[in-house]
Amino acid sequence: MAITKSTLEAKGIQISVQTNNEKTDYISLTDLAKFKNPDFAADVVKNWMRLKNTVEYLGVWEKFNNPNFKLVGFDQFKNDAGSNGFVLSPQKWIRETNAIGIVSKSGKYGGGTFAHSDIAFKFASWLSVEFELYVVKEFQRLKKNETHKLQLEWSAKRELSKVNYKIHTDAVKEYLIPENLTKQQINYKYANEADLLNMALFGMTASQWREDNPSVGGNIRDNANVCQLIVLINMENMNAELIKQKISASQRLIYLRKMATEQMESISDNAAVKRLEKTILQEPPKFDT
Repeated sequence: MAITKSTLEAKGIQISVQTNNEKTDYISLTDLAKFKNPDFAADVVKNWMRLKNTVEYLGVWEKFNNPNFKLVGFDQFKNDAGSNGFVLSPQKWIRETNAIGIVSKSGKYGGGTFAHSDIAFKFASWLSVEFELYVVKEFQRLKKNETHKLQLEWSAKRELSKVNYKIHTDAVKEYLIPENLTKQQINYKYANEADLLNMALFGMTASQWREDNPSVGGNIRDNANVCQLIVLINMENMNAELIKQKISASQRLIYLRKMATEQMESISDNAAVKRLEKTILQEPPKFDT
């Protein structure tokens, strides 16, 4: 599972955040605990976990989010919680209940106890209500900055697509359009090359797509997903090079179709692409045809 690492700062404390490919955030309880005791942070986490209210909260969270949560282990902890001799470590909680809300990691870099943001905020509140507010505020700022970065990346990809489209049309103009053609004939040449890419990527021409989707706004490329648009950018560059090499349209179609299939398979499960898709859901991209 791919992990994206980031850091937020609250009250002068550097706090690690790890985000998995499902865009779920886990915040370091070990780092949060340093607010109370920087030398014995692990003990602070254990002291919090042994509380009856904590065990009950963790159990309720797991019931909501974890279909494989072991209720037998949880019930035992719940019964024992609050007694003088009760001790509960993150590792024991995970092992006995199959919990997913808390994760214990070893290692000098990136190690420690991490918890889902819901649980981490609860822990921060136990440490200090004021500290919790700082943590929540900085976490929101971090997420906002990440979203803004993705939006900038998407805008850059859109602009890159426009540049690549110009490269593609220039290649068509220089190598495929003979002199003395009418404007209509020239436009037909451009449309043919655009549809060659459409056939390679989508398996149909722009007009075929319109016939199949009469009630959908925009064109075939306006309604493409992020993966398809990324591949299209690469295909436009490649087709421009193939045109310069005077490769026939039929041969180019075969090559580009294979290229499109391979690249779609390669990036379809890419975590960055999935995050990008979620970021732009409210802003459908518009591309030149």
